[in-house]
Amino acid sequence: MSDDTTLDDHSTDESLPIQTDPATGIDHEKAQRGVRLVLDAIGEDPDRPGLTDTWQRRIPEMLDTLTEGDRQAAKPTMRTFEATHDDLVVKTGIPVYSLCEHHMLPYHGTAHVAYRPDDEVVGLSKLIRYVRWQSRRLTMQEELTRDIARGLAGELDAEAVLVEISATHMCEAMRGIETETTTTTREIVGEPTAAERERFTDAIARADGETR
Repeated sequence: MSDDTTLDDHSTDESLPIQTDPATGIDHEKAQRGVRLVLDAIGEDPDRPGLTDTWQRRIPEMLDTLTEGDRQAAKPTMRTFEATHDDLVVKTGIPVYSLCEHHMLPYHGTAHVAYRPDDEVVGLSKLIRYVRWQSRRLTMQEELTRDIARGLAGELDAEAVLVEISATHMCEAMRGIETETTTTTREIVGEPTAAERERFTDAIARADGETR
């Protein structure tokens, strides 16, 4: 996958075109006005060198990307294939980057996903893309974990889905208690067997061991 997040460092006086269709993107004009107002509120000069592109281009483009999960048009196409087995499919170590809806600060970590297919399976890369799409919005980790699990169950008509996310929240690390900790949430849809639950837990343990 490739995200066009690398931006030129040169300044520009050209404002972004106004985007008012919520199905395709954010309202760039409102974002520009809002960021400029915030910069002014904290005592910065929005028109000084180094900040002009910030409110005109960089922050609106960033917000456009980080809210894609609110737009169905950005959802990846979950093309499926006929399943040749009904064994549990496990995908570990999926990067997660989302925004806390309480403070609009990032939380980041790792998602692990497993599902028992009914008649169809999906390409493994689609699981990564689906998690990324769901995470790109203002949300809570508990809600994100639930939405990924329930969403995949519906998309794949899966008989059982297990999702676990472990993440560090910048709203704790950068403010408040200013301590970096890990929060883990798990959501289960359907009725996975005891053996499937154990396999999922073992796969997560192996993935965690490989990243240390």
